[in-house]
Parts: sequence; structure tokens; C-alpha cells
Amino acid sequence: MPQITVDYSEQLADDFDRPGFGRALHAAVVEIAAAKLPACKTQFRRCENTTFADETDGHAVVHVTLGLLAGRTDETKARLTEAVLELLRQYIKPTGELALHLTAEVRDLDPSFRKFES
Repeated sequence: MPQITVDYSEQLADDFDRPGFGRALHAAVVEIAAAKLPACKTQFRRCENTTFADETDGHAVVHVTLGLLAGRTDETKARLTEAVLELLRQYIKPTGELALHLTAEVRDLDPSFRKFES
């Protein structure tokens, strides 16, 4: 906990400082949601294909999903979501004319969530 996944458009592969974003995001999760730093982990998944309704090129998407154990208030989740969006704007610097679509969601992990480490 927390479980963090970042899906991002292939066009951002060279313009997204993923290690820097991950470190800053972990610090924000600790500060805002009272997570423990050693428990923070983020998976980055590059998406090769993204289709937009207007079928034009020049768009890029980043979506961040944060799964936390239940117990955070809606206000805490909203603060964390806003922090994620601000961090994305800091750590993504597209070199071309890309329209960025940045989204984030904080959700409670299902009560069935379990963890195993070896």
C-alpha cells in the first residue's frame, strides 16, 4: 500500500521524468495521505496506442490511479488528486505541440486486498 499505476502515451516517453515524478509523488502520498514511504511503489505503463474521438494527432494522455487502504476522507483524496495533477505538470515537458490530457483518481482498495513480500 499504496498501489500506484501511471499509464502514459508513448509520445511522452522522452518528455516525462518518471523517476523524478515517482519520488515526488511518493513524498506527496506520505505527506497528504499518511502513507509510509517504504510502502510506496509506482508502476509506469507506456501505452502504444491511444485513440481520440476527433481522430487528430497531437494528443497525449497520462492517467494516474492511486489505490489506498480505506479510511481517508474525501477531502484527503481530493487534495492528493490535485497534488498529482500539479506534479504531472512539473515533470512532463513535451517538446512538440502536444495537447496533454492529465487525469488522476484516488480510490479505496477493496477489502479483499492482501499483500505478500518475500
